[in-house]
Amino acid sequence: MQADLNLLVVLDALLEEGSVMGAAERLHLSSPAVSRTLGRIRKVTGDDILVRTGHTMTPTPYALGIAEEVRRLVREANAVLAPSRELELDGLERTFTVRCHDALASSVVPVLVGRIAKRAPGVRLRVLAEHSGDTDDLRHGRVDLELGGGAPDLPEFRSETLGTDPLAVVMRRGHPCDELDLRAYAAYPHVLVSRRGRFTAPIDAVLEREGLRRKVIATVATVHSALQIAAAGDALVTTTAHSCRPLVEAFGLVTRPLPVESPEAPINCNWHQRYDSDLAHAWLREQVRATVTEVLAATR
Repeated sequence: MQADLNLLVVLDALLEEGSVMGAAERLHLSSPAVSRTLGRIRKVTGDDILVRTGHTMTPTPYALGIAEEVRRLVREANAVLAPSRELELDGLERTFTVRCHDALASSVVPVLVGRIAKRAPGVRLRVLAEHSGDTDDLRHGRVDLELGGGAPDLPEFRSETLGTDPLAVVMRRGHPCDELDLRAYAAYPHVLVSRRGRFTAPIDAVLEREGLRRKVIATVATVHSALQIAAAGDALVTTTAHSCRPLVEAFGLVTRPLPVESPEAPINCNWHQRYDSDLAHAWLREQVRATVTEVLAATR
């Protein structure tokens, strides 16, 4: 038998009101409709549920015994079908997984962790490094948010650009390049940051149009590794100016403007559409958005 949960709603009203008419008014139904449903309830349970005693109706012992359970089930069903639209941060206990590259991990994550801890002490953050290839982690819920320059193009994903970060050239202090024009930029060795291990970037097309070509001596997966190489020699690293600043300062390096006009790199927040209406996830996105805005404003 497949239970009709509508019977529980009517049964709860009948037990609360003690009459067909009262239950009908409460449920905005006609009395005949409630009477028919009462008949179905009697058939399913094998009990009269309500019996007439003079001018009133009295619940049977069975009905009295199940009244509280019926009320609880109806209340829980309503909670499932009409969830609360208010988020109680003090009682929120949840672990969010965020994936981003190491520059954002060094600049955005520390501020984000402090912001979340202050507002929702029961929330924990798991921060994962970028993967060398595409994964299904976002689709399958193993990752809640991805932060980076890319944006998925499938309709099941959502993406929001939180800000942009200009490109800059990073080099060691005392680097022999005094003035960085495009020809000098091409003349020195370069270290490329690419999670896929690529040896070219959009800047190479610009150099080619000017009849220039740079020498990429290494490609590494993280900004941290690239800056380590730059700190030990004359290699240049082209990367984002603001989000990489904590790492640049940690290595004692300096930045110079990129010697050619170039679009600023976007900082995108990506998530799966299943979380669109999740209040806690929406709150997390709000915290990430505010944190990125704060970090970019501070570094500018």
